[in-house]
This record gives sequence, C-alpha cells and structure tokens, in this order.
Amino acid sequence: MTGCEPHSHSPRKAGVVIASTRAAAGIYQDETGPVIVDWLTEHGYETFPVMVVPDGEPVGAAIRAFLTQEPAVVITSGGTGLSPDDRTPEMTLPLLDREIPGIMEGIRRHGSAKTPLAMLSRGHAGASGKTFIINLPGSPKGVMDGLSVLDPVIGHLCEQLEGSHGH
Repeated sequence: MTGCEPHSHSPRKAGVVIASTRAAAGIYQDETGPVIVDWLTEHGYETFPVMVVPDGEPVGAAIRAFLTQEPAVVITSGGTGLSPDDRTPEMTLPLLDREIPGIMEGIRRHGSAKTPLAMLSRGHAGASGKTFIINLPGSPKGVMDGLSVLDPVIGHLCEQLEGSHGH
C-alpha cells in the first residue's frame, strides 16, 4: 500500500508533525495537534501518533520518518513564520516532488480576510510520491482556517495522487 489508498481497501493513513520547540520541551501543551487529528479522523483517516518536535531540522526528520510509512497525508503545524527558528518550509520543500501552490494561495487568501498576518505564512503544499504534505500555521485558528480550505479538495486530491480518479 502506498500513499493515498482508496477507502475500499483500508482507511487512508495520516501523520501530524507539530513544530514547536516549547511544546517539545513540555513548556506548554500542543493545542493544534488535537485539532488536526480530529479533522483527519472526521475525514476517515487513520492517524499515526502526533510527533511534537523542536523547530528546524527535527521537523524534516519527522516528515521523512512519516514518509517511510507511506501515508496519504502529512500535515505540519508551526514554524511557518519569520522568526529565525521558523524553518518548517525549508525542511519541507526538498521533500516535495511537486508543489501545489494553489492550496497555499487559497489558505493565505482565506486567512487574510480575517487577519493581515496570514500573508506572512511561508508554508508549502505539495506531493512527495503519493503523499500530500502541507505546512499549516502554529495557531489553532490558523490551523482551522487552513483545514476549512482543504475540506472540499482533500478527497479528490488523494484520489488524484493515488491514480484512482477515473482515467
């Protein structure tokens, strides 16, 4: 089984990476992981345990670890801003075979209607083989905004990546 699998075989699998040095150190509770896991579960995904890692290189290592499990989706939260340790986009981009810029454009456009700060998110969305990877912001509101934009396209996106879109 690889990447986005049709529902008839087994549930699609998903990984969640939380990029937060403070949450990884136990200084505060991760608030976005549960939001993402709930959304994935509602959409029929079976999620691996959430990986909470420090900003920077550990984010890339966590994404690569999930990719060995060939999930349909990997969602990251955090590390997409302009602080010196916000390196999630730099860790993600080399892992993508193909970028899907329209998704991030849609998320930034949707978020900008609520806060001009949405324009500062540097996240990427794209495919690594048959796995869809997306970088969402580190705030629960930013995550919910991003997931609401993904809502109408995630099923079709996975079907296209797995090659089962009726061609």
